[in-house]
Amino acid sequence: MIGTIAMLTFWGLTAPIAALIGFPWSFVAGNVNLLYRIFMIGCRGGVRLAGVRVQSVGLDKLDPARTYLFMSNHVSNLDPPIITPLIPKRTSVLVKKELFSFPILGRAMRMGSMIPVDRGNRDAGIESVRVAKQVVHQGLNMSIYVEGHRSFDGRLLPFKKGPFYLAMECGVPVVPVTIVGTHELMPKGRFAIKPGTAKVIFHPPIEPENFGSRERLMEKVRAVIESGLPEELRQRELTTKDMKAHEGNANT
Repeated sequence: MIGTIAMLTFWGLTAPIAALIGFPWSFVAGNVNLLYRIFMIGCRGGVRLAGVRVQSVGLDKLDPARTYLFMSNHVSNLDPPIITPLIPKRTSVLVKKELFSFPILGRAMRMGSMIPVDRGNRDAGIESVRVAKQVVHQGLNMSIYVEGHRSFDGRLLPFKKGPFYLAMECGVPVVPVTIVGTHELMPKGRFAIKPGTAKVIFHPPIEPENFGSRERLMEKVRAVIESGLPEELRQRELTTKDMKAHEGNANT
């Protein structure tokens, strides 16, 4: 709990810097580079103060000059502040559309090419993919949690199809990412963070053009992400409860 309080306190101290310097500068300069750096400093510092050590593997296999679609599993609220600062260059992410209704924050997110998403609207999901394609063609990375929701037990949930449609349309390499350890440090439903080590595995890039369909690409990405999980978290038959809880997620 002490680590959690330390992290939140640090974020509380960096918030005024973002509000008084980052946001005004971004609006005047017309770009969010400074604001993005402030947020990345906040992510790294907060995670460290929470007692979480981050071990990354595979970043040396990536070309910082290229644009990638990073597709990751998702098991904890710790995942975004851990993985985002590790990604080379600035990355765009999918954000709940409701957050765009806040005037200053919404404007900053639009300037940062964040993608609004409405999980309950299939047509809106298609539009999000179209906008994401434009962002990728601008040279920004995309970071996507392909399950759409956090897993309760650390095992992979059904994947959403939208990211793979995006990958086939854009033709940029997909980097499967496996996050290990955050489920134990801060599982879904728990507020306190337990100190420990989180491991982020960046697997070798996959070229969508080598696959004939998004279904085959999805199968490959799922197999690669799962290969980085501990043995006890791999390949489990989904129960009826699992399927009902996540029905429809894979179709948006």
